[in-house]
Amino acid sequence: MPYGSPVATDPQRVFDDLRDVAARVRGHLEAEISESVEESPAQMAPAGQISRFAQEERARVLEAGVTGLEKLAGNRADEIDEDEYFGVEAIVLLEGRPAILVQGQDFVAPEGDWSVLDGGRAAIRDSLGRVGRVEVTGHPSLDWVGTAFLVGPRTVMTNRHVAVEFSRTEDAGWSFQQGMSARVDPGEELPAGPGPAPALGPAPYAITEVIGIHPEVDMALLRVVPPDGAPLPSPLAVAADAPATLPGRPVYVIGYPAWDGRRNEPESMRRIFMDVYNVKRLQPGTATEFAPGGLVMKHDCSTLGGNSGSPVFDLADHRVLGLHFGGRYGLGNFAVPLWELVDDPLLARAEVNWV
Repeated sequence: MPYGSPVATDPQRVFDDLRDVAARVRGHLEAEISESVEESPAQMAPAGQISRFAQEERARVLEAGVTGLEKLAGNRADEIDEDEYFGVEAIVLLEGRPAILVQGQDFVAPEGDWSVLDGGRAAIRDSLGRVGRVEVTGHPSLDWVGTAFLVGPRTVMTNRHVAVEFSRTEDAGWSFQQGMSARVDPGEELPAGPGPAPALGPAPYAITEVIGIHPEVDMALLRVVPPDGAPLPSPLAVAADAPATLPGRPVYVIGYPAWDGRRNEPESMRRIFMDVYNVKRLQPGTATEFAPGGLVMKHDCSTLGGNSGSPVFDLADHRVLGLHFGGRYGLGNFAVPLWELVDDPLLARAEVNWV
């Protein structure tokens, strides 16, 4: 089946019961229709009309997807037309690999297979507060450059390609570029309603030093301090050993997906992210591939460019398994398997919290 998903998923692998998913999506569509049976007034503002048209188009796509899922469940894949393929992919991305908005340091767990997130809510909320957006001042074109997360008493981890946006190499190591500074903001959520977002969770903390850039993998370790000498949250637990099994293991990513038309197909991005970017999201999926002894693991969470530097968590015990560093449209996403670096001297110097 020629799916165009940026994470190369297929519905039979993503969903346990195709008929159940089809029935749930159809029920949501019927509820939406019943809530909007009244005719729109003739004088409706253009913005309102556009919103109505977008909603109708989304409903049309999902209705076609429901029909496609029902055909798949009935072993009639050869009967699925192009519109139904497109709709099935939309359902896979929205239901099977969602990008859930974080608001008020919390999230609304979706129905279906990912309702399992409710069972780990307390631990996931703890994880949310230890992941932040890397923001820069003095950069010629960017306000923020990626994601970072607490891995040591005063240490955050991110990607090399994030850190080089504000730092440079010198004979004695790395330092900030002239006139630039950076910080990690654990907030930056989409406001729950109109008006400015309330101050929630830990305050931003300044990046004061580049501890080091890893010579082999896309990783940087940075020293941070909280404002006014307040204590930092305790670091995340980083996996010191590999899970018993990896392919098919439920995982989740936390980060700040940003619009990235260079590496992702725009319509797939809109179906997942609904044109809301640059804010904190919870992105569940599965680990898909790892060769023992290697320095790359793959996963299929719905990530974008701003997720560079995001942690990949094991949903079973909430340890950080990997450092997300990129993805390739139609193939999947890539992360550094951190347990493979448990004896690395740079991570020892950064006092990584191995568990």
